[in-house]
Amino acid sequence: MKRIFALSIAAGLLAAPAMAEDAPKAEMDEGLSLMEEGARMLLRGLMEEMEPTVEALRDNFEQMGPAFAEFAQSVGPAFAELLEQVDDLRNYEAPEFLPNGDIIMRRSPDTPLWVPEVDGSEIEL
Repeated sequence: MKRIFALSIAAGLLAAPAMAEDAPKAEMDEGLSLMEEGARMLLRGLMEEMEPTVEALRDNFEQMGPAFAEFAQSVGPAFAELLEQVDDLRNYEAPEFLPNGDIIMRRSPDTPLWVPEVDGSEIEL
């Protein structure tokens, strides 16, 4: 009995791909269109659920806009000065965080020697 049951399941599994090949193209297109419609409904539902969150983010960005512009104006020149003191960041290894809170960025050993331009002014240490 168990053998007959196992053989019938095996035969059914082997026949399924052959039956799928014989299925009319209209049925396959209908299945695909049903999948497409389901995906559209899912995405539409997600968009509707996320709409309040997106609106809140938009409001927050509008409120933060002036403060962010002021921050960029104050930090921008200092950041540009820092970048002048460091050559290409790809020449450095990943930052290393020490237990005391210090952060070390070591130069990669295979990078060429870098000599910063000296303008003749004093260097503050």
